[in-house]
Amino acid sequence: MTPFFSVIIPLYNKEKYIQNTLNCVFNQSFDNFEVIVVNDGSTDRSLELLEEFSDHRLKIIHQKNQGVSVARNTGMENAKADYICFLDADDTWKENHLKAFYDTIAKFPDPKMYCGRYVTQISKNTFIENRFIDIPENYEGYVTDFFKSSLINRVALTSAVCIHKDIFNEIGGFDPTLKSDQDLDYWIKIALKYKIVITAENTMVYNFINTNKSLSKDQSKFNKLTNLNQYFEIEKSNESLKLFLDVYRIEYGLNYHILGLKEQSLEYLKYVDQKNINFKTKLLFKLPPFVLRLMLRTKQNLRNYGIDFTVYH
Repeated sequence: MTPFFSVIIPLYNKEKYIQNTLNCVFNQSFDNFEVIVVNDGSTDRSLELLEEFSDHRLKIIHQKNQGVSVARNTGMENAKADYICFLDADDTWKENHLKAFYDTIAKFPDPKMYCGRYVTQISKNTFIENRFIDIPENYEGYVTDFFKSSLINRVALTSAVCIHKDIFNEIGGFDPTLKSDQDLDYWIKIALKYKIVITAENTMVYNFINTNKSLSKDQSKFNKLTNLNQYFEIEKSNESLKLFLDVYRIEYGLNYHILGLKEQSLEYLKYVDQKNINFKTKLLFKLPPFVLRLMLRTKQNLRNYGIDFTVYH
């Protein structure tokens, strides 16, 4: 029987999480699916733990380490189902996650992209319910302004997204040249071309515990970021897209500023409409990088106690 869903899990050194992640998939109330785990050259015990599972729906593909984009694309290339769901190896689904997608697809069969609601775990015992601008709580249906609705929290989060395989066949997959925000790049391309629907329930837990390392020690992910300027012409006539892109231009610019890379920071900021930079953020750009690094460490420590905030909105 052809599976209704193909679940794509990229795996690289997630021995701490992979068993729990697979268990949450195999415990789904909707069971017509296949699981494709793409082992992206793991060097820890991830593969050993993975091979303890004997479920016939599990398929393991091995490749040398090429990054999460290539791993996800490999999974999509091998997917048998028309509908593809993504799950990162440290996130978890509630048992009704696939059933919620199945029911929403039955009600809205025409769109190519479906977004599930999710909660964000920022500490061991702290979970944040995310809200989306102009999308009421428990609403199920079309997202009328994807970019505006995503200004506070992203409507499309990788582990809470389901796409029709037509998208992969028509526009391709994730950009393997990007070191960071490959998913952001992909969702923008999809949102500009296809209709999007959101489910009504929170069915996924996004693991945001200790995800942000000190920027001063992790410069590699800024070597190749999403090319936000490829949308110059479109954003001229799309106010929501312009504001959405400016939010990320500001974020990238501030990250470079924290690293002490002034030239790269200014390169992003010069394309930002000044009305889209709030007062708090302007103050941060006036502070020296060493102060910002101290503030960043403080923010990360506060998150461990369940306290989180943003300066971009």
